[in-house]
Amino acid sequence: MRYKMRDGRYLVRLSWLMAIFLSVGSLFAVQSGHDSAGIKAAESVSAGTLVVKEACELICQGEFDAAGELIEQLDQQDSHPQLSQLASVVAEYKAINQQREKSRETAYEKQLAELEKFRVAADANDANDVNDVNDIAESLLAITQVCEFTDQGQKNEFLSDSFVKQTIAKAIDKAAEFESEGKWLDAYIICYRWLQDIAPDNEVYSDYAEQLVEKANIVASFQDSPCETSKERFQNVKQKMFTRAIDALQFNYVAPLDYRQMAAKAVKRCELLAEVANSSPIVREALGNTQGDTCGGPMDSSRRAVRSEKLAAWSATLSAILDEVNQSSEDYSRDRFIDIFEKVLAMNAATVQLPIPVLIAQFAEAALASLDSYTGMVWPRQVEDFEKMHTGEFTGIGIEISKEKGLLTVVTLLPDTPAYNSGLDAEDVIEVVDGVPTKDMTLMCAVKNITGPAGTKVTLTIRRRGEETGRDITITRAKITVPTIRGWQRTEKGKWLYMIDQADKIGYVRIISFSERTAADLEKVLDKLEAEGLTGLILDLRFNPGGLLPSAADVADKFVKEGLIVSTRPRFGISASYLWAEEKNTHPRYPLVILINRFSASASEIVAGALADKKHKRAILIGERTHGKGSVQGITHYPGEGAQLKYTMAYYHLPSGQRVESKEAMKKLGRKAWGIGPDIEVKLRRDEIIKMGDVQRDNYVLVKATHDNNIAPLKKHTVEETLSADPQLAVGVLIVKSKLIQAEGGKGEG
Repeated sequence: MRYKMRDGRYLVRLSWLMAIFLSVGSLFAVQSGHDSAGIKAAESVSAGTLVVKEACELICQGEFDAAGELIEQLDQQDSHPQLSQLASVVAEYKAINQQREKSRETAYEKQLAELEKFRVAADANDANDVNDVNDIAESLLAITQVCEFTDQGQKNEFLSDSFVKQTIAKAIDKAAEFESEGKWLDAYIICYRWLQDIAPDNEVYSDYAEQLVEKANIVASFQDSPCETSKERFQNVKQKMFTRAIDALQFNYVAPLDYRQMAAKAVKRCELLAEVANSSPIVREALGNTQGDTCGGPMDSSRRAVRSEKLAAWSATLSAILDEVNQSSEDYSRDRFIDIFEKVLAMNAATVQLPIPVLIAQFAEAALASLDSYTGMVWPRQVEDFEKMHTGEFTGIGIEISKEKGLLTVVTLLPDTPAYNSGLDAEDVIEVVDGVPTKDMTLMCAVKNITGPAGTKVTLTIRRRGEETGRDITITRAKITVPTIRGWQRTEKGKWLYMIDQADKIGYVRIISFSERTAADLEKVLDKLEAEGLTGLILDLRFNPGGLLPSAADVADKFVKEGLIVSTRPRFGISASYLWAEEKNTHPRYPLVILINRFSASASEIVAGALADKKHKRAILIGERTHGKGSVQGITHYPGEGAQLKYTMAYYHLPSGQRVESKEAMKKLGRKAWGIGPDIEVKLRRDEIIKMGDVQRDNYVLVKATHDNNIAPLKKHTVEETLSADPQLAVGVLIVKSKLIQAEGGKGEG
């Protein structure tokens, strides 16, 4: 039983513990003749040891206040050093929370003041109103930021404010105006992106936002980019590829296929496609370039009438098909689903004549997304990028880039790569890649242009801070392997620092993904830390999207001697697989804390879940509930002719047999218990995540060997600054310290 209130219940438990030791002590005194002073000293030490144990257990459950109350009730901190140390741990935790609350209140007042500027401006217009689109966007952003710092009571009161309500109403009206003009992305960015943040539980907002993004993505699929034309994007997409993919899913997907739902979602996507084709000038132009007079291009009234007539016929047919799907009482089979697919293609040929590869791709994407978000086609054009993303290896120059404020910027260099030895430096802005300006490039497009076959050259035109003119740097590409193991800070020579607390020898290792090399690289780091006297470890899996299942099992295996790590269970149980721990090369059982958040997914959830599972009880989890992927994917080449199918093949289960629930499935049921929950919840606000990210980025940056620190000084943060910016990590350090205190107290017992 756990006690949280300081109302005498702790004293009852403590008295019970004392009674046991008094009896034992009295018996010992009768038998040996020890004097009463010795007995009392022994009783005092024993009671203190028991309180240390109980307080540590409370701390490791996040019950810091209860632990503090328990320690206070036994006034022996001077005679029992562990009690004093635990009291310091509790005090540090309270200080962290007080600082966070203070920063929240300060930020709340600051954001209210910012919003007040918009209220005053609206009052000055004698309308208490917001009309300009920029004012709407800025006002909504200000409202969102205020909500970020409110508690629930403050939020309810704030959202009932007349100015706030009127701003939201105006934003919704403006979004409708954008939508009528075919500007779905603007409708999302100006309005519904913020409304989702303001009211995350409002399904009307979230569903509408999803549809806006879906329409915007349709438009984007018809647009050319610096990397490829829209025609190239769908090159070699064929009907039989999707049909064969359905055949593969029939026997390999984790659950029976719901063909009715697949058909409904796919036909609905085609309806959206028709709506976009009718409303978007971009799509009309693209279709006009491929179909002559059917759509797009400059049109006289007769051509416009023909186009409208064909779109109306196409939409009516789709509506009829959708009604048939939704109203049919019969079970839907694979053949009926394929029949609908073929009917949609035939009606397209008879009416609007959308490009067949585009229609196939859109139909397939919607149908497979209805199963889950991890199942989908990998068309021939996408295969190379897909494989590169999942191997952790590519041929390029060795840099991490971002597109902050619209500028393609070098974040950091990777050691021992062509970029590191080229003269390129962190914070350089890449303006041109091989003669192509980067202004309108997406980040993925930039990556595609910078990477390339080993031995080939790429010329970057860069602009450096403090320099008025750009310069060209030509770099020869080579094979690059992205390391997945990081420490808390990188030295100027590129070496990682892993000891986050030198005094207590507490280590910190961050795993950014799980690749073939992750377990071996982690082994080297653990060996190094243990040689330096490691007493406890913090394993950071935050923002880790996952990776290879065997890699996750190998990482977990390092910390448990025996037993099941994870089981994967497909639809047909005969194909279930079980991954077990081996005693060989198991590391010492020092305290282990794992940091998780809502971006920890897949393999990260396997490691965290297995090590915290009641079968092993090897780790304490700190942070937030994980992403909730809950499934394992496979790849098959069965679609043929260069296409691949990624599909969900199994669910995974923890050592105790508990299934890791999918967020998608749980949300449909109205539940929130998905993924892996933390033992100690430390939920970060958005501003805290940004601050933590900024500090991490500074600590991770690696610059060229000849970097001029006078022009662009490196900004590295101390351990204290790093912990101050990262409450989850700071609490993790306190938990490890409390476990070390408990272990030290146990040594003194008896």
